Amino acid sequence: MKTIRFLLFLVIGFCLISTVFGEKVKKTRIFIVDSYHREYLWSQDTNEGVCNAILEFGYMDNKNQIKELVKNDYVETSKAIVKKSWMDTKRKSNKDEMVKSTARIVKEIKTFNPDALLLGDDNAVNYIGNQFINTKIPIFIWGVDNTPLKYGLVDSIEKPGHNVTGTYQTGYYTESLEFLKKIVPGIKTFAVLSDDSETGRAKMKKIQQLADEGKLPVKLVEAVATNSYSKWKTKAIELQKKVDAFFIVNHNTIKDASGNPVDQLEIGAWYLRNIKKPECGPEKQFVIEGMLCSADDSGFKQGYTAAKLMYEVLEKGKDPATLPFRAPERGVLVVSRQRAQMLGIKLTEKMGIEEYIDKCLAL
Repeated sequence: MKTIRFLLFLVIGFCLISTVFGEKVKKTRIFIVDSYHREYLWSQDTNEGVCNAILEFGYMDNKNQIKELVKNDYVETSKAIVKKSWMDTKRKSNKDEMVKSTARIVKEIKTFNPDALLLGDDNAVNYIGNQFINTKIPIFIWGVDNTPLKYGLVDSIEKPGHNVTGTYQTGYYTESLEFLKKIVPGIKTFAVLSDDSETGRAKMKKIQQLADEGKLPVKLVEAVATNSYSKWKTKAIELQKKVDAFFIVNHNTIKDASGNPVDQLEIGAWYLRNIKKPECGPEKQFVIEGMLCSADDSGFKQGYTAAKLMYEVLEKGKDPATLPFRAPERGVLVVSRQRAQMLGIKLTEKMGIEEYIDKCLAL
């Protein structure tokens, strides 16, 4: 009888120990979806922000695990399991490709069973977010252009009302043009060049709205959105004769005559070699590519802030339904030295430059 009691005591004790240790080793499961592809400069910037926040808030043990996640789209740490998937919608943007990408990733998410879902930029938010709205999985988004309300996932910026919160891009369009005018005071007119994508149209619409409201320091003459490489080049050449400057909004879904995607850097190289007017872009990535300047709408801050909100929900018990959306502050006023030299522009301290990029990546 004593033997039976002793064995029973051991079994109960083992179960209690297993339960305690099981709770200790339970790892937070984080699934990240990026709308684009790993080579895309904006995605590299947002990914860096997300990874830095995940490390800072204890979900990673060291910086080597960031490298592992970047390389393999998967990492397991002492406290978390993080998986990432790419929609690749800059290069695969037609409806059939979107549907296939959505189905694939939704299946991956359901299999992974995450504790948190992070969605980067418009297509992931729209196509993936709407599959998991009002579920038990909290969703944290970043990079949505202009407003997070447009996809039906939230009730308001102040009180999202569902299982979704995050960040959005207000766009520093006026600031970018003001900065450009500081560098080249003589500009009076400009044109917008963009691809015909969700992102491009949203940014172009906002610039047009600001122009209509008289909130821009230079006059908008024309705004062009096309996915045809031939037309994009033709309009750039034509407009160069009509305006003093350009605002390069986006050029990531542009295709050649055969319908094949044209690499962003190839387009950038053509532009830099053939257009002799100064330009600005909405984010630092454009200056890294080779455009003259930007008041950066920081991708790093977008990703970092979204991951910080995840921490506040998972670890601090906050409710995403009542956690307001945030629009991170402007990033740096950044300039390309090489592009300035190409245009014969002398850069000075009076221009308020906060960061320099020495080389044009596209050249």
